[in-house]
Amino acid sequence: LNEICNYTWDNGNEFYDPSSLQVSNLNSGTGADNVIPGSVQSRFNIRYSTETEESTIKSTIKKILGNYNLEYELEWLPSSKPFLTQSGALVTATKNAIRDVTGIESQLSTTGGTSDGRFVAPTGAEVVEIGPVNETIHKVNECVKIEDLETLSTIYYRIMESLLSK
Repeated sequence: LNEICNYTWDNGNEFYDPSSLQVSNLNSGTGADNVIPGSVQSRFNIRYSTETEESTIKSTIKKILGNYNLEYELEWLPSSKPFLTQSGALVTATKNAIRDVTGIESQLSTTGGTSDGRFVAPTGAEVVEIGPVNETIHKVNECVKIEDLETLSTIYYRIMESLLSK
């Protein structure tokens, strides 16, 4: 696993960090101290940029594992493919609305985790995701400030107003 975990997949680009692989779970044996395990099971997560294709990742992992004379099975679960959207009317309207409402010059970013935009992007549509800052996201008692929702509502309104006035 060390060779796979430390493999340089790519150098990323201006929108994405370099692709990386993280072991998320490693299991072996029964949990007893005096039993020699007969197998090991590893789960890993690959966060990859638009610089590397999924097929390249799969073939590289198979090639590395093949170097060690191991018996192994690989199961690939559906992944969240990286995407970039082209800047156009939606991106411009969104950046302008954020600036006009909050005074903040927003930056385009691909950070923040898996995006539902991955389902829309393959259609060629512009994809913009904007929401409240949320330090409690996916945690027990997740919450958001009411004033953040009010600001967001105003931003959404300005975006629609801009797009529909053209």
